[in-house]
Amino acid sequence: MNAIRSSICTAMLLAGLAGCSSMSERGKDTAIGAGVGAGVGAILTGGSAAGALSGAAVGGVICHEVK
Repeated sequence: MNAIRSSICTAMLLAGLAGCSSMSERGKDTAIGAGVGAGVGAILTGGSAAGALSGAAVGGVICHEVK
């Protein structure tokens, strides 16, 4: 079951990244920060959706404001 879930997540990630080709550099940084933040938030909270959403928000804001 986990292999199927991982495959679906990978396919969704690749499809999402394909849409980033026309984004500004700051938009790409924000999207990457949100993605990494969601992953870290989910890991730190044991897979909690609230942790993933919080991590995505924090990561997106940080990466948007860094440059």
